[in-house]
Amino acid sequence: MTDEATSLFDIELRLLLDAVYLRYHYDFRGYAFSSLRRRVRHAMTRFGCERVSDLQHRIIHEPEFFAEAIQYFTVQVSEMFRDPGYFRTLREEVVPVLTTYPSIKVWVAGCSSGEEVWSLAILLAEEGLLERSMIYATDINPDALAKAQRGTYRVDRVAQFTRNYLAAGGRGSLSDYYTSAYGNAMFDRRLTQQVVFADHSLATDSVFSEVHFVSCRNVLIYFNRALQDRAVGLFCDSLVRKGFLGLGSKESLQFGAHADKFEAFAPEQRIYQRKVPG
Repeated sequence: MTDEATSLFDIELRLLLDAVYLRYHYDFRGYAFSSLRRRVRHAMTRFGCERVSDLQHRIIHEPEFFAEAIQYFTVQVSEMFRDPGYFRTLREEVVPVLTTYPSIKVWVAGCSSGEEVWSLAILLAEEGLLERSMIYATDINPDALAKAQRGTYRVDRVAQFTRNYLAAGGRGSLSDYYTSAYGNAMFDRRLTQQVVFADHSLATDSVFSEVHFVSCRNVLIYFNRALQDRAVGLFCDSLVRKGFLGLGSKESLQFGAHADKFEAFAPEQRIYQRKVPG
């Protein structure tokens, strides 16, 4: 694209984001712009739109179309026990602290299609904590939330899930937690009896509960600095004294507006602990 074409594309993209916010109250205006460019271009190709304004017209006038197009505004890339070292550290260093509470609340923010939610449920079950835990799994994408709640994944993904589970210190066999049929692995719904799946936007919504652990991994990398600070502020406000925050391997609190409210608990795994206000 020429410089002029890129400039016009960006103008139309900003108008599209404003339109989505005004029409549906989904706020993507604080998302990283370079990532949005790529995803909107994919959407234009998928739906046969020559210009962003063509995509905007359909989104504004066809709510059912927006329900389909929203998949291109959010990123859904995950796997069970992704970054096994993170889950091993949770098991070995964070869980012993969580066991000191009579009940435990966990918030998985930006849960996407649910792989991390099911992973945490398995980990807590193996550590004897699931029955006294409540997990809040939130996302802005209704289709992703529905997939997360079903807990059904392609069976060809299970080999990687299993490798991750074992590397993360799994105490048994991952196959104990799912059944296979018709090319899918269906995870035991009893694992999510203590899970609440709910719509929540880190861009527009507020704190909804006091929790002991927030896991928001590989979400902040798609936000600009202002939205990152807003999200971390929500996490800080929701955490109990000395509660834990887990981020993705490429994310950090360094230089953020709330960096001084946390201390590194397991820095290599991007696990932080809220400081006691003093």
